[in-house]
Amino acid sequence: LRLVAVLKGILEGEKAAVLKRDHHLPLSFHRRQEELKFALGLQRLQHRIHEVQALRDGPKGEGPGQGGAMQSPTAGAAPQELPALILEAVKELEAAKQQVLKRIQIWKRQQQLAGNGALFEENLAPLQKRCESLVEVYFQLHQQVMAASTELGPELQSKLLERFSEVLSSLVKR
Repeated sequence: LRLVAVLKGILEGEKAAVLKRDHHLPLSFHRRQEELKFALGLQRLQHRIHEVQALRDGPKGEGPGQGGAMQSPTAGAAPQELPALILEAVKELEAAKQQVLKRIQIWKRQQQLAGNGALFEENLAPLQKRCESLVEVYFQLHQQVMAASTELGPELQSKLLERFSEVLSSLVKR
């Protein structure tokens, strides 16, 4: 019993030292900062998708319409700009996927540490919301790539679809 008491005291001391070292800022601050960073990345990605759609619709929808002044300068450059814009959106999608996977890994590690007595928040709702919003944006971007198949060409489209497949499969696997 003395041995157990001594080990328990040592472990509690180490736990206090780790908490003191790593928690100079509250955990909620770090979590909120991470949530805001992810939300900003998602908004930027949705903006890219709208830009792709506007660029695709630009040559077809010339005339007095909503945003016609904005679309007319890009109408002549659509074939050159569209692939670059889609590639940028795919890079941002992959970056957002990495943020989600990092958060999943953190949640898994916290779950493991909970077996040793660490505090563990079992609420999966924020993580589920992240995954759902990322998959929603994924499908919107995928739809834009499929609709722009003639502008992209078969080689670029197949590479993009392969990257899309990797994004979705890594999310599902993890």
